[in-house]
Amino acid sequence: MEALSAQTARAPARPRGAGGGALVFVGFMGAGKTTAARAIANDRGTRALDSDRELEARLGEPIEVYFDRAGEAAFRAREEEVVLELLGRAGGGVLALGGGAPGSEAVRDALHAHTVVHLEVEPAEAWRRASGKGRPLARERGRFDQLHADRSALYESVADATLPAGDRDTARAALPALLALERARAAAGGPVRLVWARTASGDYPVYFGAGLLAGGFVFPDDGRRFAITDANVAGHHRLPGAEHTIVVEAGEQAKTLAAAEDALRRLARAGTERSDLVVALGGGVVGDLAGFCAAIYQRGMRCVQIPSTLVAQVDAAYGGKTGVDLPEGKNYVGAYHQPSAVICDPTLLGTLPASELAAGYVEVVKTALIAGGPLWARVRSGGALRGDPSGPTAREDEQTILGCLRTKLAIVASDERDAGARQALNLGHTVGHAIEAATGYARYRHGEAVGIGLLAALRLSGRDALRGEVADLLAARGLPLAFEGASAEQVAELCARDKKRSGGRLPFVLVAAPGEVTPGHEVPPAALHDAIAELCSA
Repeated sequence: MEALSAQTARAPARPRGAGGGALVFVGFMGAGKTTAARAIANDRGTRALDSDRELEARLGEPIEVYFDRAGEAAFRAREEEVVLELLGRAGGGVLALGGGAPGSEAVRDALHAHTVVHLEVEPAEAWRRASGKGRPLARERGRFDQLHADRSALYESVADATLPAGDRDTARAALPALLALERARAAAGGPVRLVWARTASGDYPVYFGAGLLAGGFVFPDDGRRFAITDANVAGHHRLPGAEHTIVVEAGEQAKTLAAAEDALRRLARAGTERSDLVVALGGGVVGDLAGFCAAIYQRGMRCVQIPSTLVAQVDAAYGGKTGVDLPEGKNYVGAYHQPSAVICDPTLLGTLPASELAAGYVEVVKTALIAGGPLWARVRSGGALRGDPSGPTAREDEQTILGCLRTKLAIVASDERDAGARQALNLGHTVGHAIEAATGYARYRHGEAVGIGLLAALRLSGRDALRGEVADLLAARGLPLAFEGASAEQVAELCARDKKRSGGRLPFVLVAAPGEVTPGHEVPPAALHDAIAELCSA
């Protein structure tokens, strides 16, 4: 996950054109920019422009030959000239740029008037596609990999949208969402970032931008909107254009089968149809409940997540896990149901009390531990979610949220159904869920309980120094470092009944180091009891 964190999305800090710009594909060698541009242009009934092909036509020889004869500086000067001309006449068309083109400051300035799409590609796959294909910078693997690392941040700095490595079908599937970016920017009155989420059962866009909710942006834009929110959120935010709004009780205690039945019956009485949208406006509880209702109402309908809490914006809104609790255990009833889109608006965090922000911060710490690399470095240094979302630290805070959500999306893309890698996201959750259940889902916020569970997991991992560092981060935000209201024995017994157990065995997620978090570990019952007892204030 370290490589992903190095590519953490940067919300563009520059204004974008009001319209009429082209879709411009950027990315490293072998990312598939030409293929994607041609597919999109074909679907739009136009012709794709390609800066490398145009450059070769003007040079009258292959790029490799000119590069070797004239040198890189001369090549870049000619490339800049051609790219600027193409950007100037691209209009509303489609353009694929050579991998090094965004290195020019003049090119970066010219990109402001267009929608820039970064096609990601892993170094190994890029090497497989590019080496031996006449590319002058794809001759030596070590230099190639370093160039990939160096350019990743450059591509992200100019991108409005990021698509994962894929084929032409990926770009085609994302086209409606890419075209909606102009509408999203108009609604937000500023920059909006799109990150494409990939899962085995269906892809979807994540839009990230301040002011999206107030501007009334929702994607998809067909079908009526039926909102589900809670009493706390309803006092601050509403969904513009909602046909009907269902307000449920706030808190984990509302995440029950009875609450789901009530919401489903209210959807039915409101005349909701399968072609409509259920819009979850709220935190993790609302997202789980609304997503579950969407999954089972008339055998399934579309759901849009608009997360309003930090824990939902960095974790809960993505990945399609929906459900409700039983007295016997958290999330015992549920379904996988991927959203049709996630609308992530960081300004919604401005109405949260400090205690809610602190609870959500636990998921930031957890995700940073899983990612390692730059994201962990940012979080451990305190450079994350330090103040008012509208204040001077807002841009840095937004980068942290983007880094967390992209880490989550990458893990889910590789393992949608919790069969392997995705289990790492349960770090701290086994003990945390047990604490929630043992205290009746009323004493601790989800993040608070997971924070205590995280300390237990680090003790079981034998990483005492890291445990102390994490404890300091949690304490600095006033989060509990121990629990009360239940015994260690009660919590240990509920851990043994965790829904992740299989064949009588309960796998734990343990930490070797930041960026080295693995699931599937067996923990002796006595060691688990001791780790829990250490955290029991009784």
